[in-house]
Amino acid sequence: MIRIVAAFSSAVALAGCAAFPAAPGAPSARENHESRQVVELIGYTQKVAALQAEEQQRELNASSQIFTKDRGAYGRVRLALLLALPGTAFNDDARAVALLESLAGASESPTGAMHQFAGLLHAQISERLREQRRTAQLKEQLEALKAVERKIIEREQARPR
Repeated sequence: MIRIVAAFSSAVALAGCAAFPAAPGAPSARENHESRQVVELIGYTQKVAALQAEEQQRELNASSQIFTKDRGAYGRVRLALLLALPGTAFNDDARAVALLESLAGASESPTGAMHQFAGLLHAQISERLREQRRTAQLKEQLEALKAVERKIIEREQARPR
């Protein structure tokens, strides 16, 4: 009987402690879970980057299915990471940015690890897209200048001496 009372008392004491808020500055269970997910996604992306093209495509298909079933932050970031992998046949930075848009702009200062990571990815991929556009513009300008130069050379060669 004493054991039962002691066990019951212990259970009540533990249950009472669970009602107290976590210590200030201590990460919550949700924050810990999100942090673990972010680390898992980084490792997963590194693993996929090292795979052969067919296996990468399978992983993209699996991530697309996960995202179709659950459009939450984890599925969005997972799919965006794969779409943003450079050197893959399915690289699509514009689609990756679109997937991250809602997470990166969710609030003025995202608090969760997944939202912070999504914000970082969004900024990095967006900057890469801007640089790609700028490079394309510069190439076009260079081609236009080369065309002008060719015309000038042709006129000079055609001019009697």
